[in-house]
Amino acid sequence: MQNYKTTFFRLALQHDVLRFGSFTLKSGRVSPYFFNLGRIATGAALRELAGAYAEAIEEATAQKGLRFDLLFGPAYKGIPLAAAVACALAERGRDLPFAYNRKEAKDHGEGGVLVGAEVSGRRALIVDDVLTAGTALRESHGLLQRSGALPVAAVTALDRQEVGPNGTSAVAELTEKLGISVISLVTVQDLLQYLHSSGGDRDTIAAIQAYQARYGVPG
Repeated sequence: MQNYKTTFFRLALQHDVLRFGSFTLKSGRVSPYFFNLGRIATGAALRELAGAYAEAIEEATAQKGLRFDLLFGPAYKGIPLAAAVACALAERGRDLPFAYNRKEAKDHGEGGVLVGAEVSGRRALIVDDVLTAGTALRESHGLLQRSGALPVAAVTALDRQEVGPNGTSAVAELTEKLGISVISLVTVQDLLQYLHSSGGDRDTIAAIQAYQARYGVPG
């Protein structure tokens, strides 16, 4: 397992980003785990998280030939993430512009829904927290296209690897319909591997495995 994955899981458990129990999701499914990246709420933790994102992005860039020249953070959780990842990449020698959106258009001053760098004509990497159904990524994709940008990829912290109403995973659907690459720091299978290797609670592991057997992507 890559170092950035181990770093992420350590951070997630230390800051209660990952909690185990019984949680009813927006979809109505009852999940044995809950993920809330908003629990990363200190400067040191955010810096470490951004470093993990940057490593995952650099790996994808090297392996997939990913080309982008703008970071975009969807409101709200994507905003601090995009800013922090921009800082982490700059520390590694790649200084990129970033932008984000408002939930509601501003009708005074500069106006509009976009803030930060100009997005028109740029190849955008969307930076967000979790991928379940992919709704937020579709909205960001549409906003960027309407603003003249070309969304080429998205990076998220966790891919829950669940089958949606259409019978495919959110990653497969986004890749097919939007034509973008999806990078995930970790997946649920990575989580199971980490829990096994670190002596995690057996009942928790069994519950996650049962949930994935019911709702997870095949294979």
